Amino acid sequence: MPWADSDATLAGIMRIIRFIALFLCLVVLAGWVALWVRPDLLAMLRGPSNSLVIPGSVAVGGPFALTDHTGRRVTDTTFRGKWMLIYFGYTYCPDVCPTELQNISNAIDLLGPDADKIVPVFITVDPARDTVAALADYVKLFDPRLVGLTGSDAEIAGVAKAYRVYYAKADSKNATTYLMDHSSFLYLVAPDGSFRALFRQGIGPVTMAKALRARFDGS
Repeated sequence: MPWADSDATLAGIMRIIRFIALFLCLVVLAGWVALWVRPDLLAMLRGPSNSLVIPGSVAVGGPFALTDHTGRRVTDTTFRGKWMLIYFGYTYCPDVCPTELQNISNAIDLLGPDADKIVPVFITVDPARDTVAALADYVKLFDPRLVGLTGSDAEIAGVAKAYRVYYAKADSKNATTYLMDHSSFLYLVAPDGSFRALFRQGIGPVTMAKALRARFDGS
């Protein structure tokens, strides 16, 4: 019958429309993941002084409440008046985290008197193992100025979401020796609490120090 053919045609068109809509959603999702998770793609947006350009419509950073490596409760406002250089990682990280933290320490040393303007901050993405005591032992391996921060699962998830940090437990049958997958960028926050720059993984101490000083001078 004619109307049966018409219904079949309409149903076919609707299936095509749903397929196209789903495809577009997947494309947008894939682009977002590529932008925030893959360093090689994000590095294409690199700006002056080896910082990375973030679109103005993308909000990064925000309020948080965590516990530092001395057991003191702190918030983002605790660090007002100082620049913050934030790195997200975990103490069991075998290579990337120690390298980045050492680079941060070396870069701050190169700042000379300007080193007093900045606080390096290490926020764990593995709060189950990174207790206050664990962080206290860890941060002293790198720099006495380094502040380690931990918290509950919800608190860590909240600050990671605010800074658009990807992290996840890698598959492992062992409950204590697992690894964590996580993005690896440095976040520069101004004394007024505003996000100012994102630095890529692997930036050397000399380049980092020059980029930080340029930000200080331009503030």
